[in-house]
Amino acid sequence: MNPVQHHRVFARLALKRTAAIVTASLALLAAGCATPTQQAGLSAHSQPAPTTSLDAAIDGSQRNERAKARDVYRHPKETLEFFGVEPTQTVLEIAPGGGWYTDILAPWLHDRGHLYEAQYVSTSAELAAEDRNTDAAFLRKLAAAPALYGNVKVGTLHAGEFEGFDAHGQFDQVLTFRNIHNWIKDGQIDDNLRAFYAALKPGGVLGVEEHRARRGATVQQMIDTGYVTEAYVIEHAQSAGFVLAARSEINANLKDTKDYPHGVWSLPPSYEGGDADRAHYAAIGESDRMTLRFIKP
Repeated sequence: MNPVQHHRVFARLALKRTAAIVTASLALLAAGCATPTQQAGLSAHSQPAPTTSLDAAIDGSQRNERAKARDVYRHPKETLEFFGVEPTQTVLEIAPGGGWYTDILAPWLHDRGHLYEAQYVSTSAELAAEDRNTDAAFLRKLAAAPALYGNVKVGTLHAGEFEGFDAHGQFDQVLTFRNIHNWIKDGQIDDNLRAFYAALKPGGVLGVEEHRARRGATVQQMIDTGYVTEAYVIEHAQSAGFVLAARSEINANLKDTKDYPHGVWSLPPSYEGGDADRAHYAAIGESDRMTLRFIKP
């Protein structure tokens, strides 16, 4: 079997495995079989009521203290307001990971809007292995609190193809936070951007937050460090049909020198270097990030 055939077989198996996990977890949601989850800080008897207030969603008990401690770097209120998200909209979040933004979006959109989540299926064995446990934990979290997450619809994204829900002209917003470097590594960046364009309604918004590289960084440097140039993101989004509407420095960090032995993963929250220079990286904080709003004409 040649390398291309190997990757295709691996991708099909990964997609089937992820779809099976999604189906099983959604069955739990439908049956109301809630179990405690340490990550979300919830139990079956202490589920916060859904809310239509963004401030209340950000301050809610569904978010643990570790997640809230990152607000100083991630600026969720300012970021979502910059993208123009409204509680009546239909929103698609791409590659939610553990659900840091899901914990805010789900209660905020619960009563009047709709939230969809697309778990990313990588063609890379390394990335897929890293994501498998995270994706499963995310689904357990949703199943554990149906009063809060029961309206969330979950599917998958692989090489520009969505599975698990209709994704053609359905969404007011497509949001992705710190994922583009993985799609570049996988060779899926253009397929995914075209899929986002097709998924949005005319006038819909693609909201992008990504680790920001210095100007002139090569594609290989982006893959190795996790930092991506704004020019690269803009060029590829425009090639997919998007129009750049606005840039924001909400998530900028001038302390980030972007020259670390483990790339962006040297910084919090990853601290990939362990205890080596940990205090130094903690003082820098999380990465310098671009925040871009694109429009589908």
